[in-house]
Amino acid sequence: MTALTASAATSPTSPLGRLLALGRAETTLLLRNRTALYMALAMPAAMVLVVHSVLKQMAAHKPDLDQHATLISAVAGMILMFVVYYNLTAAYVGRRIALVLKRMRTGEATDLEILGGTAVPSVILALVECVVLGVGGAVALKLPAPVNPVLLVLGLVLGIALMVALAAATSAFTKTVESAGITTLPIMLLAQLGSGMMIPLEILPEKLATFCRALPTTPAFQLVRIGWFGTDGSSAATDFLGTWTRALPHLGLAVFWIAVAVWAARRWFRWEPRG
Repeated sequence: MTALTASAATSPTSPLGRLLALGRAETTLLLRNRTALYMALAMPAAMVLVVHSVLKQMAAHKPDLDQHATLISAVAGMILMFVVYYNLTAAYVGRRIALVLKRMRTGEATDLEILGGTAVPSVILALVECVVLGVGGAVALKLPAPVNPVLLVLGLVLGIALMVALAAATSAFTKTVESAGITTLPIMLLAQLGSGMMIPLEILPEKLATFCRALPTTPAFQLVRIGWFGTDGSSAATDFLGTWTRALPHLGLAVFWIAVAVWAARRWFRWEPRG
């Protein structure tokens, strides 16, 4: 009975089956796109090296700076920004121009299945990279085990949800695949400079740091940091139970920004080119 249920759930006519089928097709297209693969594989690693170098220079002037905590959140942030946000924005635009989205809407797949299926390979690749670079970095830097692994994973999940919604919203203002590098730039720069990825929030003036913590991309990255190190840098580290209390404001803000991004995607997403 269990086997029959699993088979029915993954059949081509089921929602999950359609989602997986779309995901497989998108994976094939991603593997054929050298530019997309470069942005997904090389750019996050290169940017992490840049951040590591910047943090070493900052630490020379601020010895109490927690380089490792900032680097870990930067690793997650760079991967989500390049692998999910940028690549998925370009993918949505490419499928829209090729009228793929328009044709798929005439079939059985729902709008959510179409958008989710397109996102599947980017999301899976991002998770794999986070695990590989996270584990590799932890071993190389001899980091302690995460204080709250559940919160760490939750931060990644919320971050991915935000990036998918932002990609759908941004694609509405992106005319060509090539111009995705321009339309995604404002959010990517805002995240890198204002969400603690390249400039630790704890070294900023208090009012500016408070503003940056309220930015759309900051809460998820802060949750990753709290989940691993027990602190977001604004106070002393705490234990497993204490991390949940520390994380509550970030959780609430992350859900709020995801809701805003989903609303924007539903409001402006375009399924076919304008005539």
